[in-house]
Parts: sequence; structure tokens; C-alpha cells
Amino acid sequence: MLRRVTDLFVNGASVYTEEHVALFDDVIGRLSRGIEAKARAELSNRLAPVPNAPIAVVKALGSDDAIEVAAPILTQSGRLGDDDLVEIINSKGQDHLLAISNRAQLGHVVADALVERGDQRVVRTVARNSGARFSDAGLGLLVKRSQQDDVLAESVGLRQDLPQDLFAKLFSEASHAVQERLVAANPAQVGDIRRVLSGITADAIGSGEQLTYDYSTARVAVAALHASKALDESQVCNFAKHGKFEETAVALELLCEFPIDAIERVFLSENPELILILAKSLRFSWETAGHIMRLCPNSRCWSEMKSETHRAHFEKLQVATAKRVIRFYKVRRAASKTPS
Repeated sequence: MLRRVTDLFVNGASVYTEEHVALFDDVIGRLSRGIEAKARAELSNRLAPVPNAPIAVVKALGSDDAIEVAAPILTQSGRLGDDDLVEIINSKGQDHLLAISNRAQLGHVVADALVERGDQRVVRTVARNSGARFSDAGLGLLVKRSQQDDVLAESVGLRQDLPQDLFAKLFSEASHAVQERLVAANPAQVGDIRRVLSGITADAIGSGEQLTYDYSTARVAVAALHASKALDESQVCNFAKHGKFEETAVALELLCEFPIDAIERVFLSENPELILILAKSLRFSWETAGHIMRLCPNSRCWSEMKSETHRAHFEKLQVATAKRVIRFYKVRRAASKTPS
């Protein structure tokens, strides 16, 4: 009888109203109580791909202790919401979590919960899932769990949504074998990260060398603007457009809460990409960022192609990513100054 009722539902599911579905929910729910696991698993496989499957029955099957019953629902059914999945993650075993980690789409609440509670199999699987979305905290935990796990480290390092600062952390702590595989998979990104870890970071963190410029006069004027909340993009753009290096540097220091010595070293270095990151973190336009970049002493030697490359990088960079990179620099700087 259960098979016949299920056949009747599946064959006409696309035309049934919610009222019809609710009726099937009640009937199938009653008929499926107390049946053996093999029959429940058959029912689960039939209902899992149906978009409007009876929701109470789906939830019961997805919460079943027998993984052969729960797995089809946990892996396929769109009738389970994030709250349902998180409840199952917090109450069931690792086999249930593994099934959830194979879903085509995972919201950050569910993906984060899997990383937090899942075993090695679960975390490796969800890290490879391109349809999984993580919060910043979830990605940070993934990177942390990648330590001493080369398979996981490689999967996390290849994720397209991994921010640059977390990629840098993972790459710097990964084994040589993992680093080489990441280089082979994405040489352009790793080149950028190596510049972060060596060139720009070294310039930005520095060792407390004496400043080249005297910022005392500029600081008085710019700090007054900042205190009166008049220090905005137009002011910074005006400083840069008129070649006022000290005022521009102090403005970036105050707006980004970034050390002036680091800003100066980046301006004077051969790798001024951090200037673009600072400008993007403040949501500045390319016009403003371009005027700031032209304050670099070696900008006169840049070809038109290099200037266009800077512009392309700036336009592609996301504000959220820029802010994360700035936080990464601050953490690296603080760590370098902490007495051992």
C-alpha cells in the first residue's frame, strides 16, 4: 500500500497543490511508521529528488538513525532547511554529517557547523565541495584544521572563495609538497601571495627604521580634518592630485588605522600593491587610487601597460578582501614586534 501511495504521489507531484501534498504527507507518514529499515530506505530514495516531497515525512527520514535511510534525503532533498540540517549535525553521527557534506549547495551556517563538528572525512569532503559557502570564521577554522593534514590543506588552498590573507597563512604553514601542488594549480595567485609573504610584508612590517619624511606639519592639518569628520575621499584625492605626499600618507594612516612607517615603506618599495588595497578598503574610486599611486617615486618609470595592470587589479579587488588583507598585515606586524 505504501508503494502504491508513493507511486501515486511521485507520478503526479508536479501538479499537486500544497493541500494535496499535505494530505499525502499525512497518509505516507502513517503508512511508514514501524516499517523495516529496508522499506524506509526505499521510500527515502523515492522522495529525495522530489522538490515538493511531503515535508514531515522527509524530516523524519532525514533524522532516521539508520544512515541508509537518512543518506538520500540528507544528500539530495531541498525540503530540509538550514535549521533542520544544523539540528541533525548536532544530534547525529559522522555518517549523517558526511551525507550532508555531499549536498550540491550548503549555506555558510551548515558548512561552518560541519567544519566545527565533523571528523576528518567530513571536513575533507566539505572543503572539496564547490557548492559550500563558509563564513570568514568557518574559513579560518578550515585553515586551522588544515595543519598537519596535507590532503585538507590542498583542498582548502584550491578554494576560489578563500581570502588572500587566509591563503597566505595556509600557504606559509603548508608542507613543501602541498606548496608545490598549489603552485602548479594556480601559479598566478601563489606569486601574489609570495610577494605578500616576502616583498610587501617585509616593506610594511619593517624593523622600525627611521622615517624618511617629516609628517609633523601635515599631521596637524590632516588630524584636524579627521577630528571634524571632514577627511573624506575628496580630500585625499585633492592631496594626492597636488603631489602632497605627507598629507596623503597621514590621511591613509588615520583612515585605515595603519602605521605611517609601513605606508611610507610601501610607497618607496617596488611593490606598491598595498596602496591599492588600502584605497579599496576605504571604498575609494580608481581616480583617487590612481592619483595616490602616482605619488610613488618610481611611478614615472611605469609603462602604460603596468598602470593598466594596476587599474585592473584594483577594479577586480573586493572591499571585503581588502579589509581582510589589511587585518592580516596588522597581525603580522604585531607578531613581529612581540618579544619572544
